[in-house]
Amino acid sequence: MDGLPDTVTLSRMQFALTAMFHILWPVATIGVSLFLVFLEARWIRTGKEEYYRHARFWSRLFFLNVALGVATGIPLEFQFGTNWSAFSRAGGDFFGHMLGYEAAMAFMLEASFIGIMMFGWKRVSPQLHLFATSMVAFGASLSAFWIMVANSWMQTPAGGHFDKGKFIVTNHFEAIFSSDMVWSVPHMWVAALEISVFFVGGLSAWYLYKNRHTDFFLASFKWAVIAAIITTPLQVWLGDGAGRGAYEYDPAKLAAFEAHWQTNPQGRGAPFIVLAWPDPEQQDNRWSIEIPNLLSLLTTHTLTGRVRGLREFPQEDQPPVAIPFYAFRIMVAIGTALFLLMLWTLWAWRKGGLDAPRVAAQKWLLRAWMAALPLSYLALETGWVTRELGRQPWVIHGLLRTGDAASRIPAGTVAGSLAAFALVYTFLAVLFFIFAWRIIVRGPDPLSENAGSYSNPGKD
Repeated sequence: MDGLPDTVTLSRMQFALTAMFHILWPVATIGVSLFLVFLEARWIRTGKEEYYRHARFWSRLFFLNVALGVATGIPLEFQFGTNWSAFSRAGGDFFGHMLGYEAAMAFMLEASFIGIMMFGWKRVSPQLHLFATSMVAFGASLSAFWIMVANSWMQTPAGGHFDKGKFIVTNHFEAIFSSDMVWSVPHMWVAALEISVFFVGGLSAWYLYKNRHTDFFLASFKWAVIAAIITTPLQVWLGDGAGRGAYEYDPAKLAAFEAHWQTNPQGRGAPFIVLAWPDPEQQDNRWSIEIPNLLSLLTTHTLTGRVRGLREFPQEDQPPVAIPFYAFRIMVAIGTALFLLMLWTLWAWRKGGLDAPRVAAQKWLLRAWMAALPLSYLALETGWVTRELGRQPWVIHGLLRTGDAASRIPAGTVAGSLAAFALVYTFLAVLFFIFAWRIIVRGPDPLSENAGSYSNPGKD
């Protein structure tokens, strides 16, 4: 069909759409499920009904995220057969096994206990319900582990060799624990926790801002602040480690998202480029705003450390620059802002600003927490854009090019399925926000969600 992009481009667009939409839902389930474990454990230990009511309220939003995650995750995996069959043939012996482990170990674990978790209230003992919730939480984290293992292997393939167009696995341990995996798994897992923190904290801030259910949501807001004290600085440290990992194992990716074209000479530090207009044809930036020596300091922890520039790599092997460059900066800016928001909130708490009679007056602080909710998701998406575009033009780095990995199907067919996905996912997003808004507007219901027969949960 005239005027259409080629099949590979359309397949990349379709996978980007489905992957970026899908990832919005399971990330919140990882941290929120752990939050629910905390609430149920505290309820059983103390017998205080506030923990039970919180668990009932937040589990509704959790289940809604699970439903969207399942609905969008299954079609995503089918694309490895429909749109990326060459990649599946080449890397399936390892990549396919990792997705199989995720389905058999993680997804099935969640599926086995999610029914008890959501519908077992007052039908099973509190202890059994807590066990079911714990298994769902464990399954959510285990799912993230196996998916990130598979993706990390694509970034730094290990544990075998490429022979006649197929990756032969000789050491599964080395393949699983690839160089990239060491940083990417904890970085992604903590990112999911951080999003969950600002999901709970941002929604709680909205209720406090509206002066609704103040005592109820002040508790969840403070729990979110305590969790932010741990996750925000930890994520900054993990992000630094991931960047240094890219410096060591994929210097072309690092050079791309830093728009660093020329290797700095010995004895002279590489500058950190704040803003720039990268020009791949000229192999340079048309203009840039730089901080001297800072890139060397960040990547090598010395002022004059050598950082390889993109010019050292053949142009056909260079990743795109402009999108990863700015996506990376958006991610870093948001991560820094979330850390500063945590410090601001701690200061306000210390001054008594989070006391029940005074918290509604903290308008700007509550607005910042409400804004942090969508911004945390934006940081996630821009992080993935940086990670995935930074690997190009390889689907298995150094072994299989993206252009060689796609199925040879008509461009019109891919365009049609891309349009269908866009329409269906838009419909699903609208449904999600309608149902989520109903849950939020309704708020916690003390009449239907009291502990009832669980009068003494610790002795059931």
